[in-house]
Amino acid sequence: MAAEEIWDRICAEALREGQREPYMRNFLEQHILRFDRFVDALSMLLSVKLASKHFPPQVLQELFDDFYSRSPEDLDNAVADLTATLQRDPAAVNYFEIMLFLKGYQALQSYRLSHWLWNHDRKSMAYLLQNRMSEVYAVDIHPAARIGKGILLDHATSLVIGETAVVEDNVSILHEVTLGGTGKESGDRHPKVRKSVLIGAGAKILGNVEIGEGAKVGAGSVVLENVPPHYTVAGVPAQIVGRTEVAEPSLDMNQRLQNSRRLE
Repeated sequence: MAAEEIWDRICAEALREGQREPYMRNFLEQHILRFDRFVDALSMLLSVKLASKHFPPQVLQELFDDFYSRSPEDLDNAVADLTATLQRDPAAVNYFEIMLFLKGYQALQSYRLSHWLWNHDRKSMAYLLQNRMSEVYAVDIHPAARIGKGILLDHATSLVIGETAVVEDNVSILHEVTLGGTGKESGDRHPKVRKSVLIGAGAKILGNVEIGEGAKVGAGSVVLENVPPHYTVAGVPAQIVGRTEVAEPSLDMNQRLQNSRRLE
């Protein structure tokens, strides 16, 4: 879906909600209905959220505007993340609510700016944004981490993603997940999460391990070894408990381990 199309839907949703809930009208006008483009509203929203007395919203909005003009693919990523959230999160009913109220979505778009800054050798500003994200959203993603599109960060509180971590497209991650290292080693030391993986709440994946495409990690698991594609792991330490029933667990969002096909 293009940004223009999703913006038309967001505006229609906001207009209906403003008519239904009079106390929301001014808020929706300020955050959505006065804008002609999705990119302008998103830039303003994230700037206000991340602002501080040292970096007022106007300064951050200039930064976001420059980012989206120079990296239009990240606007496409923002649309893909919005669509993924609506499709996978049963609590998400409207696009405008995801954009305005779900901190996992907002934190992910904030990370994308910090990652762009990092890749353009603007590391101090990238670290500043990482710090503000941690304070505002309770989400700590290193700017150097590489994250694909179509990502759902469900709730997202206490999510930690380390410097050399990789998260490919269409992954779903719940709250209190850690993609971390195992100690003081340097270099490539964080997990590689392949496409369509589902990571349950509280899972800790540690070290330079690979979570294969279409795998499922059970809630509360501690993963220290590679996980083969399309297998489910659970426990402390995590063990294989069966194959996944579907090719893309991240889209199915079924975290019940008994639905995995048992190994014969």
